[in-house]
Amino acid sequence: MNVELREVHDSDLPVFFRQMNDPEALHMAAFTPEDPSDRDAFDAQWARIRSSSAVVRTVLADGDVVGSAAVYGEPGEREVTYWIDRAYWGKGIATAGLRALLAEVPERPLYARAASDNAGSLRVLEKCGFRAVAAAQGYAQARGAEIDETVLLLEG
Repeated sequence: MNVELREVHDSDLPVFFRQMNDPEALHMAAFTPEDPSDRDAFDAQWARIRSSSAVVRTVLADGDVVGSAAVYGEPGEREVTYWIDRAYWGKGIATAGLRALLAEVPERPLYARAASDNAGSLRVLEKCGFRAVAAAQGYAQARGAEIDETVLLLEG
C-alpha cells in the first residue's frame, strides 16, 4: 500500500469527522473532544488547527483519505498526533504516515502521548524512534475516567 501525506483539504474534514465518531477508535484514542458528534465544535477546532503553527497533513493510502497526522505546540515541547481510520489499523499505515511526517518536520525533541493500554499506538511510536520517558494520568473523555498514559520522546 502506498502511503503519502498532503496538505489538508476542506473535502477531508467530513472524512475526519466520520473517523472520529467510530466508538472503538474513540475508546482506543481515549483523549478526545468532549462531544465528538458536535460538528460545529469539530469545524471550529479544525479551523483553529489549520490557522495555527501546527504542521497538519492528510494521510493517504493508495490515494484514499485514511487519516491525519500533525505536529503541534511550542518549540521544545512540540507533540505528534495522528488518527487512522479503524478499517486501516494493523496495515503499517500509521507507522508509514508518522515516519513521513517526521521526515518533513526535522525539529527535535518531539513528544507523544498515548493511553498506556493502546498497544497499537505505542508500537507505532516506538517503531518511529520514540521511547517512553514518563507515566502520567489524565482524564480520558472517551472513557469518562482518569487513565494511565505513556509520555514518549523522540530526540535528535
